[in-house]
Amino acid sequence: MTRTSTTALLGSLLFAAVCSLLSCKGQNGRSAHAGGDTLQLRHAQHLTIVRHAGYTTVDLADPWNEGKTLHTYVLVPRTAPDGSDNPLPTDLPKGTVVRTPLQHSVIATSAHCRLLQDFGRLTCIAGICDLPYMHLPAVQQRCREGRIADCGSSMSPALETVLDLQPDAIFLSPFQNSGGYGRLEKLDIPIIETADYMETSPLGRAEWMRYYGILFGAEHVADSLFAAVETEYCRLKELALRSAHRPNVLMDKQMSSVWYVPGGHSTVGRLIADANLRYPWAADTHSGSLALAFESVFEQAADADLWLLRYNAPSPLTLRSLASEHQGYSRLPVWQKGNVYGCNSYGNTFHEDTPFRPDLLLRDFITIGHPDLQLGAPHYFVRIE
Repeated sequence: MTRTSTTALLGSLLFAAVCSLLSCKGQNGRSAHAGGDTLQLRHAQHLTIVRHAGYTTVDLADPWNEGKTLHTYVLVPRTAPDGSDNPLPTDLPKGTVVRTPLQHSVIATSAHCRLLQDFGRLTCIAGICDLPYMHLPAVQQRCREGRIADCGSSMSPALETVLDLQPDAIFLSPFQNSGGYGRLEKLDIPIIETADYMETSPLGRAEWMRYYGILFGAEHVADSLFAAVETEYCRLKELALRSAHRPNVLMDKQMSSVWYVPGGHSTVGRLIADANLRYPWAADTHSGSLALAFESVFEQAADADLWLLRYNAPSPLTLRSLASEHQGYSRLPVWQKGNVYGCNSYGNTFHEDTPFRPDLLLRDFITIGHPDLQLGAPHYFVRIE
């Protein structure tokens, strides 16, 4: 979605976002909490934001260890209300100090680059990781012009390049038992852990854009965009309930010897439920993926009506090429019926768009699963012939 279309979406949905009393919304506003002013988040479960006089604290809950904190940030404005330089307060609580708004950061994921584009903050991106997987034309152009540096792999960023950039923050995705971030942790540069992907609902992950908006001085833009996304998501969720059908869906495909399927409490698992589709692992409580053997998936999904898979390849999959990857695929009744839909992220912005725009992915799921609702053609998925 272009910046123009994002603006149009905001204009058409903002009033509804403010006034809507849809059941999937919670309460808005702020409330006093522990001597500060707590931002009331409606869906995010792993994020707590509290404003204090002169600074804001942000606590990230550890998604892998219940009751523990993954990281605490202390956000301090660069400038005072009168526009002068703002010295650090002397009584700050413990945490990683981040001077806001961020102006010159290294971003490791394409989804967060897309978010900054929607905020109108592309100029704040000093460097990126995984350039070959970055499909945003504006980011690619700035890289060609030398205005954004290629920092190599997100799993092991080029330390010298990062040092030359002197960024004000580095955005990295945390992983369970990863052992930390190596030499990057010794650079005295704030590492912003983007744990939004471990949220337990699509809107919960999307709501993290409000936090990122605070970091980059785009709080009002972020709040407005989230309100519009929330309203559209809830509208589509209610629309899906009107369908007389509830097909059973199988997700993704085997990689090497393992088939990773979304956990029942993952954002994709919840999105499947919100699309009014049945899912073999709906009762599972994991918020990440499940690593399963082929036969286990075959047993659970033998009666699947639809197969939706995401892949990245220079050439589109066909039913024949899919079967050549694993002879067991052709044993699946859903393959035999030809009810297979693929999203090839090699040629689209699926990974950039959908993490913070779950309404777009929800629409695709509803379009495919409930053709009786006549939403038109899906945007990211196409039928595999």
